[in-house]
Amino acid sequence: MQSRGRSSRAFTYALGTASLILALLVGLWFGGHPSWLPSPLRDAFTSESSNDKLVNQVLGLLSKEYYRKVDTSALVNRGLTQIVASLHDPYSHYYDPSQYGSFQQLTDPHLSGIGVDVIGTRRGVRILQVYGGTPAAGAGLTHGEQIVAVGSQSLAGPSPTANGKKATKLIKGTAGTTVTIKVLRGSHTFVKTLTRANVIVPVAASRLLTYHGTKIGYVELSQFAQGAGAEVRAQVQKMLHAGAKALILDLRDNGGGLVEEAVNTASIFIPSGTIVSTRGRAVAPQVYMATGDAISTSIPLAVLVNRDTASAAEIVTGALKDHGRATVVGTRTYGKGVFQEIMQLRNGGALDFTVGEYFTPNGTNLGAPGVRDGRNVARGPGIKPQVYVAEKPGSHVDTQLQAAEKTVAAKLR
Repeated sequence: MQSRGRSSRAFTYALGTASLILALLVGLWFGGHPSWLPSPLRDAFTSESSNDKLVNQVLGLLSKEYYRKVDTSALVNRGLTQIVASLHDPYSHYYDPSQYGSFQQLTDPHLSGIGVDVIGTRRGVRILQVYGGTPAAGAGLTHGEQIVAVGSQSLAGPSPTANGKKATKLIKGTAGTTVTIKVLRGSHTFVKTLTRANVIVPVAASRLLTYHGTKIGYVELSQFAQGAGAEVRAQVQKMLHAGAKALILDLRDNGGGLVEEAVNTASIFIPSGTIVSTRGRAVAPQVYMATGDAISTSIPLAVLVNRDTASAAEIVTGALKDHGRATVVGTRTYGKGVFQEIMQLRNGGALDFTVGEYFTPNGTNLGAPGVRDGRNVARGPGIKPQVYVAEKPGSHVDTQLQAAEKTVAAKLR
């Protein structure tokens, strides 16, 4: 009995193997001779591979017969850049291997530089944040100022993105070396020479404020990096243990980050319910709920926002506003209702592309009308603050923070 069983299994295995080989040979034959197939099957065999064959044919002809030698890898990188650019989606990008390496350095919290977070402008880069204890802080640089030159090289140009990359490349360097920058403050320029240092960018920080005798905990979050929610929770608990009766969460100039960290952060203040929901063409709809263990809802909360509050920062702001948990103070937020994924490619580059939309608990998509065919992706209306306070770049008085202090203190009376 055991012998017949083994023989039967061997025969079945051999038959299956032969069938698989036959199917493979048939597939290869019809793949090379699609004209032999009926039209529907011919389309199935050829639709996906025809574009690949066309691209390979063009690259082959150019590499072999173009009148001068060409770098096919460079052609592919430029082609991929244009393919993604044709989506007209400002949030989707192709990074060639070199660019992706630079991108990873930019997102690394351990930097050798001067300790500023910047965004590109046509004149150079605007300082979004100066980190405490860094060369930039020691030099007196402040939010809103623009770095317009590094050494003898001007940073001005038609592309803010390119200007930002150029500035980062020139400013960063080996710790202990110096860099000279020209800074625009209002209508005046001045030159500073700073010594680069190894900088660990803090994600969350806090300090205790006093407004007319009321202790208020101020918590600032710069980005939703891995572990941001836990860091914010630790800072909130620190402020409450120090005697804070109300809280201010500062999300100004926070460009976002991980959706999961946005959920973790919002859950510090929202005990239950929906934080955000997401939908995409190739990803299943998902509803993110509060994770529990929130602080008391009787503690007044204000959220500071501005035009550079975006993505995950808007998720937190929208959830706190929709649940009635916080008062939003500042200016309208960025209005980004979509989220991206970064996929590393086989050439060492990466594709950073939009994969879906997100919605606040009330069902609002901040980038409405949202993603349709790539051409509609742009800034949406953003979140409208309940207490509008305009920014005053270059001012040494933070009027938005003052308004937030007044707002939460009033809720204690």
